[in-house]
Amino acid sequence: MNTRARRQLLKALAAAGAFGPAGFSGLIREALAAGTTPVAPGMHKIRGTVTVNGQPAREGQLLRPGDTIATGPKSEAIYVIGQDAYLQRDRTTVAFAANVMRVITGGILSVFGKGEKKLEIPNATIGIRGTGCYIETQDEKTVYFCLCYGVADVAPVADPGVVERIETTHHDHPVLIHNDSAMPSMAPAQVVNHTDRELVMLENLVGRWPPFYGKASAGYGY
Repeated sequence: MNTRARRQLLKALAAAGAFGPAGFSGLIREALAAGTTPVAPGMHKIRGTVTVNGQPAREGQLLRPGDTIATGPKSEAIYVIGQDAYLQRDRTTVAFAANVMRVITGGILSVFGKGEKKLEIPNATIGIRGTGCYIETQDEKTVYFCLCYGVADVAPVADPGVVERIETTHHDHPVLIHNDSAMPSMAPAQVVNHTDRELVMLENLVGRWPPFYGKASAGYGY
C-alpha cells in the first residue's frame, strides 16, 4: 500500500472510530470531506484471529472468488474485493464465489459497487445491485438483514417462490428473516450493530460516498 492510500485508510478507520472516541475529530471530517482515493484490493485491517481458507490472514493479502474468510472471538477484518468493501465482525465465516457472497455464520457489513450480486444466507437468497447492507445470523433459524440503502430482492427459504423487494435510502426497513413455521418468514426489526460511520469508512475505501452522506442523519451513530 502506498503512502497516500495508507493515509486514506487511516482516515477511514478513524472515521469508523477504530482509534477510539477521539479518532473521529473535526480534522478527520474535513479530510474526509476533501474526497478519497480507492485503496488497493485485499486485506486492510486484521484484529485478533483472522484466517483465509484456514490459514492465518495477512495485511495486503489479495482475496479471490473461492476464498473463505473466518474471524475468531474478539476479532475483526476489513477488506476490499473489486468494487466492494467489507467489515467482518467476530465469530463470522463468509465464503465468496463469482458475484456471490455466502454468509455462513456471524455478522458482516458490506458495500457493493455496480452490478448484480447474490447473497446467500442460511434462510434466504438475496439479489442486490449496488447497495450497502448488514447481515447477522442470530440462531439456526433467524437472520437479521438491514438494507442500509439500495434495492434488494429477498427470497426466504420458508416461502418458496415468494420474492419480496426492499428499497431503502437510510436503514428504512430492517427485517428478521425466519425459517420457522411458527414465525412469519420476514418481520420488521430495529437498526442494530452497525453505524453510518462504518458505512462511510467502507465506501471511502473504494472511492465512494454513501447516498445519505451530507443529509440529515437518522441517528445511527453517524
